[in-house]
Amino acid sequence: MSAPAKSSPSASRTEGIPPRARILAAAGELFYRHGIRAVGVESIAEAAGTNKMTLYRHFDSKDELVAEYLRQEAAKGEASWAALAAQHPGDPLAQIRAWLAAMAAHVADCNSRGCALANAAVELPEKDHPARAVIEECKRRHRDALIGLCARAGLADPEMLADEFLLLIEGARVTAQSMGADGLDARLMRMSEALIAAHWAA
Repeated sequence: MSAPAKSSPSASRTEGIPPRARILAAAGELFYRHGIRAVGVESIAEAAGTNKMTLYRHFDSKDELVAEYLRQEAAKGEASWAALAAQHPGDPLAQIRAWLAAMAAHVADCNSRGCALANAAVELPEKDHPARAVIEECKRRHRDALIGLCARAGLADPEMLADEFLLLIEGARVTAQSMGADGLDARLMRMSEALIAAHWAA
């Protein structure tokens, strides 16, 4: 009697996971690594261990799948703000610095391809795409959260400082992709501290 066949690692990882969750996980990985436009529904279905019929049973279109993928990414961002507040309760400046450190680590990660929502915004310029509203609302909430922290930390002109932080980080992400991330995290932190000092003294 032959030994029972062993399941593949991918099969064991997805065993018991509902099809919708598998499709979202596979789509998220493929979209982030290869770009939204470059990935077709056939590739997503295959990576999820399912088929196109099942994919379309859960998502009306690829565009709707993209929008749901980005909603999940936005939810992760919301959770990170809550985690910072829990780690540094009542200390908004510490929360800002912890957020900056997390962003610097993300920039330095050689496996990172930047912000999933910003990448999607570049690929999806059409204002009527269902993902655009997700991207724009998430970015607004992100900015508002940062403005609130800067204000509660007693830093002058919190809206300007929040925008400076966001522009600095987006620039760092692009630089990491185009020129490499060597030493970029340390420079980002030094620049961030200079911005904090400038708004503290203002």
